[in-house]
Amino acid sequence: MPTQFLSSDNTLTRKAARYEVGMLADQLTPSGAMTDAFGRLRISTPYTVFDSQHRYVDNGKWNTSISNGGTATHVPIESAVNLTVTSAANSEVIRETRRVMPYQPGKSLLTMTTFAMAPPASGLRQRVGYFGTANGIFLENDGTHNYFVLRSASLNEEFRVRQDAWNRDKFDNTGYSERTLNVNKTQIFWIDIEWLGVGDVRCGFVVDGKPVVAHTFHNDNIRATAYMTTACLPLRYEIKNTNGPGGTMKQICSTVISEGGYDQITKQWAATRTAAIACTTLTWVPVASIKLNSNRLDSIVIPSQVHIVGTGNNAIYEYAIVRNADIVGGSWDNHTASGGAVDYNVTATSITMTNASIEESGIFASSQQSSALVNANLGYIFEQQLGRTIAGASDTVTLAARALASGVNVYGTINWNAIV
Repeated sequence: MPTQFLSSDNTLTRKAARYEVGMLADQLTPSGAMTDAFGRLRISTPYTVFDSQHRYVDNGKWNTSISNGGTATHVPIESAVNLTVTSAANSEVIRETRRVMPYQPGKSLLTMTTFAMAPPASGLRQRVGYFGTANGIFLENDGTHNYFVLRSASLNEEFRVRQDAWNRDKFDNTGYSERTLNVNKTQIFWIDIEWLGVGDVRCGFVVDGKPVVAHTFHNDNIRATAYMTTACLPLRYEIKNTNGPGGTMKQICSTVISEGGYDQITKQWAATRTAAIACTTLTWVPVASIKLNSNRLDSIVIPSQVHIVGTGNNAIYEYAIVRNADIVGGSWDNHTASGGAVDYNVTATSITMTNASIEESGIFASSQQSSALVNANLGYIFEQQLGRTIAGASDTVTLAARALASGVNVYGTINWNAIV
């Protein structure tokens, strides 16, 4: 038993004994961190929907917003990205995942984020967690105190709980963990979410290989509506000089896990070019393109399949799945049947590849006798999900084609799954 709970005659005080027993029960019973957000023992296979590490490069899964002299610098030897602000007022760095994470009702959503904040200082604000500008959960240090914050657009409020009011382990060297929280040292910060619009949110830290609950936001039987708009959110790091010195936060590693698996049950939708587009040798042309609708940027849209066919005698074509090509011409129309999350363009006339990346490609052919139809299944892979920038610009994904020999025309379809 921790010595701080012993009285002068080596007996436990009643209050301390209750606290210790409660904290031990919190770890070992269905209400503790050894179970997921729905009280199920954590023995099921976790399903990873996102992971991020920075061993050799800044991995491209994050957007960076920089203001007033801030910098984001990859440090390969540390597998980290340094987020540094200067002493200039409002110097700021924000790093946010390009995509939001898929949440499935009835499954516990677990996030784990590692970091080391800059040494706390007055006027230096630092945040880490699973959040955007409207909704989410994060740890904040304001230079003096640590807080857990639940941000809610649905309730138009932020629920801020200072460390000395955390309702589980306060991480002040008196609780189960017997640890004082030093946010400028490396930490594994975890959150699990029992959403369904009304469930609990638990926040804590991993201590010596064990998840310890620091605070639980209780929401059921309390709120008048959903406690936040959605649990489909980005991971995010922030450091800002509001009126103080500079400093460096280290962004290290992160993951998002659907505990108990993930069932791929969404419908598939499609956009088709019905009027052929002409292919010339070695010049890419757009067959069909999709992007997130500007009012649905937190939707989860995953390109899932393409179909393409070419015409001509002894013609050989290459097709490709291209991300973020510059698309010229045609019109963008909203695909209302799938909930309005997707805009599509099947009449574009050309593309430029300057900023584009090819994610998959293949070859097909046609002759006077037949035209080969390509049916490429892209799977249900969250890494292929359409992303967006912090400024609100969506990725585009294009089914493109070019002739390698004797090409004439191509037709094609792009399919996607959507969670809106």
